[in-house]
Amino acid sequence: MNNLFSAATIFGIIGMAIRLAMPYLYAGLGELFNQTAGCFNLGVEGIMMMGAFSAFYVVYQTGNLFLGIAAAAVIGLFMGLIMSLISVTFKAAQGISGIGLTMFGVGLSSLLFKTLLQGTVKSVAGFAPLKIPILGDIPFIGETFFQNNLMVYLAYCLIPVCSVVLYKTTLGLKIRSVGQNPQAADTLGVSVIKIRYLCVCIGGVLAGIAGATFSIANINMFQEKMTNGTGYIAVALVYFSGWKPKGVLFGALLFSFVNALQLRMQVLGINIPSDVAMMLPYILTIITLVFVQSRDAPAALSVPYERSEN
Repeated sequence: MNNLFSAATIFGIIGMAIRLAMPYLYAGLGELFNQTAGCFNLGVEGIMMMGAFSAFYVVYQTGNLFLGIAAAAVIGLFMGLIMSLISVTFKAAQGISGIGLTMFGVGLSSLLFKTLLQGTVKSVAGFAPLKIPILGDIPFIGETFFQNNLMVYLAYCLIPVCSVVLYKTTLGLKIRSVGQNPQAADTLGVSVIKIRYLCVCIGGVLAGIAGATFSIANINMFQEKMTNGTGYIAVALVYFSGWKPKGVLFGALLFSFVNALQLRMQVLGINIPSDVAMMLPYILTIITLVFVQSRDAPAALSVPYERSEN
């Protein structure tokens, strides 16, 4: 137990949490755009699985990591368009549509894995850690904060970018107005359909990249159902965040810290059932959804827009 409270162990857990937060951030920020515009996408998990497979397969065939990220983004865009068509154009129930998209993505990624890779788990050379000069040499702190791979740095850079887009630009004002009062936005000349399509597609692209971080920037291999519910936690993070990018950051770090803690406890052989330890992030998700207030939710969230002809 004493090893758990040593400086090396504590900084090790923090460093692991910073890396584990990466897919939560990409997927959570993407879902934030969805929901801010009034769309609710439970298909994040399926998009992540397809992003994970497409990125891995492209890198496995070409060795080019950036082509892998591009492939995941394109797949995410395509699945975002599917979700937009179903929920925005055809106005189907968004929750059911999202679950269907998840089943499609998880099933198709499994089929492609068995067909193209014969169901054999293989590995690739993923993104290597990038050491920031001088800062990376600081004992404990340098290794924890300044020796991560490119995709980790980009994930954290997305937080201020998303904040600026949503709260400091005309586009952000349109997105928020469509989520709060689409009728009023339409009256002012804002295309509700186009804004919702745009945001769901942004969410799809970021979810695809989130999946790619599993297979080529973290674990560096592909296996079936490897996202393990991360997409659903990303959706919960948006509620936890109060629909704010900085809240997504705090929530992602909290969930990833709990996950990193349970992994380190198992490594140290601390007497706690492994199944209980693995349940901790999901228990935290349930507790969060019970106690977090949803007063800041977009008023038109998950409500299909029907344009008045009057």
